[in-house]
Amino acid sequence: MSPADSGATGAGDRRFIEIEDASAERLDRFLCEPLALSRTRVAQLITDGHVTVNGRATRKGYLPRAGDRIEVHLPPAVPTRLEPEDIPVEIRYEDEHLAVVEKPAGLVVHPAPGHPRGTLVNALLFHLDGLSNIGGDRRPGIVHRLDRDTSGLMLVARRDGAHRRLAAALRRREIERGYLAAAWGHLERDRFTVDRPIGRDRRDRKRMAVREAGRPATTHFRRLERWNAADLVAVRLGTGRTHQVRVHLKSVGHPVVADPIYAPGWERGFGGAGGRWAEEFRRRAARLFLHAAHLAFEHPVTGEELSFASPLPSPLLEVVEWARSTS
Repeated sequence: MSPADSGATGAGDRRFIEIEDASAERLDRFLCEPLALSRTRVAQLITDGHVTVNGRATRKGYLPRAGDRIEVHLPPAVPTRLEPEDIPVEIRYEDEHLAVVEKPAGLVVHPAPGHPRGTLVNALLFHLDGLSNIGGDRRPGIVHRLDRDTSGLMLVARRDGAHRRLAAALRRREIERGYLAAAWGHLERDRFTVDRPIGRDRRDRKRMAVREAGRPATTHFRRLERWNAADLVAVRLGTGRTHQVRVHLKSVGHPVVADPIYAPGWERGFGGAGGRWAEEFRRRAARLFLHAAHLAFEHPVTGEELSFASPLPSPLLEVVEWARSTS
């Protein structure tokens, strides 16, 4: 699929997307990437009649065909009605256009069913004077997300213009995002790339999986340290799919340590002394061992090159020190 588009994503905009190749994804999923919007937001636009295909209203499950011309009307954003909450969040950088923040593990990024309050968005509304509205009234300012149990650097937009340009840079893969992860077992090579599509797991909609009908996904891995029954790995994203790092490491047989979704009980699969080490390592790693450690991008307004590094939080660093001393 190779859509050619024109226009800018934003409040009150119209966006045109011409489909060159047929899509295996339904319309509400397909439009998420070119519009830089969540699937929920795209689905609502379709339901409200703001999306047409070849001049006609369509349904969320429509499969785009070669030659289709999709028109999307993005109505003016509704200001958020969410309540600011005094939740501690470290702000690493802030100007009138954007901010870079450190998300702690355990904090949900934005309100969703089951998490109406106590999210990063609620915290940002308290700590920052203004967020962009492009993401809708439940995701103000959110350019990209981190899983609830992942810690580290996140980029936040404070103005709609900055949000549009950052979203476009993200689609063009011009924003560098790097992670540190601990993976069970030992990787076969010191450096490798996983290029496998990711989609919803057919058996469990809360999980993701490598699927031929999924969206293209690329992740680059580099081993930093080799321990008794696990490796410390530097990760660089080529794309940004849901659970991408976790799914790609699981797909090569080395899931992230302490991953409650993709590797529950994995430490019990090791035998002998390695098994005892793995069980102790898992006991000490009380949370998902995945941290967004690097973020670099060009400022959408000034053009300045910005780069940020985030060290492992102390609970993970203590686990690393133990692993080094026992390997």
